[in-house]
Amino acid sequence: MNIILFGPPGAGKGTQGDNLVKKFNLIKISAGDLLRQEINKNNQTGIKLKDTIDKGNLVDDTIINDLINRVISNKKYFNKMIFDGYPRNIPQIKYLDESLIKNNQKISCVININVDYDVMVKRILGRQLCSNCGCIFNKYYNPPNANNHKCDSKYLEIRSDDNEVTVKKRFDTYKSQTLPVIEHYRKESLLLEVNGMNEISSIYKEISDFIGRL
Repeated sequence: MNIILFGPPGAGKGTQGDNLVKKFNLIKISAGDLLRQEINKNNQTGIKLKDTIDKGNLVDDTIINDLINRVISNKKYFNKMIFDGYPRNIPQIKYLDESLIKNNQKISCVININVDYDVMVKRILGRQLCSNCGCIFNKYYNPPNANNHKCDSKYLEIRSDDNEVTVKKRFDTYKSQTLPVIEHYRKESLLLEVNGMNEISSIYKEISDFIGRL
C-alpha cells in the first residue's frame, strides 16, 4: 500500500510516520528529507534550496517532483511508501498520480492530522535535534535529560527554518495551498481526519487501526 500523511508543520507527521513504517513495513518518503539531502551536497542547487526553505517558501514543483519520481520509479519502494510533505498543491497531485500509474501503483489512503496553531508553534520552536544520535526532543513537551539522552548537550541543534516568522509563513502557505489538496482527497473518499491534539499513542492507534482495516 501507499499512504499520504498530511498535517501542518508541527502536527507530528514525522513521529506518526516513523511508527507506521515499523508496524506496516513501509518506507517513509519525506519531501523535507529529500530536499535536505540535496542541500547537504552544498552545490549551487543546494544553496538555492536552503535559501528558499529558510525563508519559509515552497520549493519549485519541478525540483520536488523530480526527487519524488526517482523514488517512485525505484523498485525497492514498490507499493510500500508513506509520503510525508507531498503533494502540497493540486499540480503535484496530478504529477504524483501520473507517476504512480506509470509504475503500476496507487494511493491507498490519506491521513490528515489536525492541530491548533498555538500548539503547532510551540512544537516547532521547541524542537531540538541531536546531530550525534539523531534523537528529536522538545524543550516544552519532551526536554532532553540524563534519562532520555546520553549525548553531550553540544550536539543539540535547532533547524535554521525553525523560527517564528518562518513558522507563520509556512502555516499560511499550508492553509492556502495544501488545504485544497486535502479537499481533493476527501472527494476521492481516501481521507481520514485525525485530532492531532490527542496523545501520540492515541493518534497512532487510530491511524494504525484504520490502515489495518484496508
